[in-house]
Amino acid sequence: GRNYLVQHSTGSGKSNSIAWLAHRLSSLHDADDKKVFDSVIVVTDRRILDQQLQSTIYQFDHKQGVVEKIDEDTRQLVKALAGGTPVVITTLQKFPFVAETLEKLREEDYPGIEFSTRDKCFAVIVDEAHSSQSGESAMELKGVLNADRITDEATAYAAEQGLDEEDDADHLAGVVREMMKRGKQQNLSFFAFTATPKYKTKKVFDEPGPTGESPFHLYTMRQAIEERFILDVLKNYITYETYYRIVQKTEEDPNVERKKAARALARILTLHPHNLATKTQVMVEHFRTHVKHKIGGRAKAMVVAESRLHVVRYKQTFDKYIKEKGYTDVKTLVAFSGVVEDPDAPGKSWTEVAMNGGIKESELPEKFDTPEYQILLVAEKYQTGYDQPFLHTMYVDKKLTGLHAVQTLSRLNRTCPGKEDTFILDFRNKPEEIFKAFKPYYEDTPVEELTDPQHLYRLQHQIEETGLIFDEEVRAFGDVYFTSGRKESVHDHARMNGILDQAVERYQELPEEEREEIKALLVNFKNMYGFLSQVIPYQDSDLEQLHTYILYLLTKLPKRGTGLAYHLDEEVELQYHRLQKISEGRIDLSEGEATPLKGPSDVGTGQVDQEIRLSELIDILNERFGTDFTQADQLFFDQIQEEAVENEDLQKAAAANSKDDFRYVFEKAFEGLLIDRMEGNEEIFGKLMADGEFRKMAVEHILSKVYRALNKKNESQQ
Repeated sequence: GRNYLVQHSTGSGKSNSIAWLAHRLSSLHDADDKKVFDSVIVVTDRRILDQQLQSTIYQFDHKQGVVEKIDEDTRQLVKALAGGTPVVITTLQKFPFVAETLEKLREEDYPGIEFSTRDKCFAVIVDEAHSSQSGESAMELKGVLNADRITDEATAYAAEQGLDEEDDADHLAGVVREMMKRGKQQNLSFFAFTATPKYKTKKVFDEPGPTGESPFHLYTMRQAIEERFILDVLKNYITYETYYRIVQKTEEDPNVERKKAARALARILTLHPHNLATKTQVMVEHFRTHVKHKIGGRAKAMVVAESRLHVVRYKQTFDKYIKEKGYTDVKTLVAFSGVVEDPDAPGKSWTEVAMNGGIKESELPEKFDTPEYQILLVAEKYQTGYDQPFLHTMYVDKKLTGLHAVQTLSRLNRTCPGKEDTFILDFRNKPEEIFKAFKPYYEDTPVEELTDPQHLYRLQHQIEETGLIFDEEVRAFGDVYFTSGRKESVHDHARMNGILDQAVERYQELPEEEREEIKALLVNFKNMYGFLSQVIPYQDSDLEQLHTYILYLLTKLPKRGTGLAYHLDEEVELQYHRLQKISEGRIDLSEGEATPLKGPSDVGTGQVDQEIRLSELIDILNERFGTDFTQADQLFFDQIQEEAVENEDLQKAAAANSKDDFRYVFEKAFEGLLIDRMEGNEEIFGKLMADGEFRKMAVEHILSKVYRALNKKNESQQ
């Protein structure tokens, strides 16, 4: 068994490569005309099988029984493996249940069904290796496809130790069996496909090819662009910066947790109607002016928003703007999972289907492909694994880093007749951040050296020093878990929970900071062992037992009390807001050096959030994101506001109308209020008259204050 890393650039035809390889491997024979592989297993970690991948593989093998897609349950997988189906397409998640399902099938309608791996070899083709190469499910795949050899060797190893009691031998055999599932298997060859390998992917799968070079096969992003297989998505890249100032409305100045409160303030800003409206105007007008005519008038755009709630608000803002402008050549769709509730609209909720006018989730890609729709608004869905060649432009209003940035922006790189270029307009990320994310995948992908194997033992020692975990409890837990052969009864579960509960009680008695430090240590050990045991044959039963114990203990440890999220809408308001273009041009990946991919490190699960005065936090944010507005500007706005509150027409309008309807009356009165105060304020007056964006922001800012003040005044007079 060998490992082969196939690193092919995103959009360069991975499905075709996988299908061709599956076909060739399934028919490959050795010098004695014996099949090299008994079955070829194509594995994806997606819960729903990749339809495109399925159809491509079927195109290569039309004969009945040659290819089987496992789209039902684990029974279907067991029957395909037992029947020796040449090519099996399945998800990774089904393998942990194979042994149990095989027994059930024997008890029911298939008494003679057998699946022996003795003297058999399998080829495993892994789609998107960076997702599939780690975790318990991947370990179970190895355990299923090499079950007989693992069992034989584990039993023999336990017998060689000369243990007196049968339970001890069973226990040790169980531990060794789990250890052997983690490493390389003699009868399994892995062919791992990915465009964007992580550090772990490189270390697990990247064995040198026949020439001594690695990866085994490389088709770089640079080569794919030069050969016009994909487009350079960074060739036309514009970035915008949002400048703003927020002010405190209340006299109270409470202590707040810095990170949590900063997130709450950022949420207020990003969801503020003025922020959404300003960006919507930029995007719609840019699309109509620069994008819509591309690809013979078929060009489409994607808006990548920060969250599902942002998608909902953007959809409402887009549709409102398009309607107000009377545009009939731009229509939007949304893509998000589940139900979204808006805290500002109690009792209301939104779904993708409802916002798309009844279009079912399964119909969305096909509907968006038609000339009727032009812009798709997403949060997480369709950022990866979505193939739409007409997608020309992406509007990004979300922080993107590393692998996620590459996968998201690469949705644009597909080619089609008439598509000559792409375009990205980014409100949130700097060019240097995008360069850093893309550069490691442009040519070769450098990685740091492998983590010191002794680091695991240092972590083990640190865990022992905490006094939380006792050796005898780890052993007692293992006696049940490993001796049962992973078929725990209700009684076994009760015993294991009873053992774990002792550590949970000790954990709950610790101070919060100490609890978080210990949990971080446990998480680090779990992750480090899960990774290193795939590339280093530790053969240490103590490490395996500690890892299993920690794996289950972590599920029972109470989560850190995060408290309620801050709602600061009543404490602060947006005073200034300005959107400004910062850079335009190409992000050139041919220059500079790639930062090597980093291995696992001792990253904690989060420290206790430091407290800070709300006013201090506001000052910090204003300093970081502030504009060049002056105190004189604010004084002028305050004077306008005072006069507006005393205006009888506005008082009557506020009493009789909603804020949206009041806006029309206020905007008409606003110009008169400006002219009344023009003398002595020529500079700010000129700025308001000449800069439409500045004027719009001023209206929004003063309108909210005036409407709120007038309502309070009207209530006090009743």
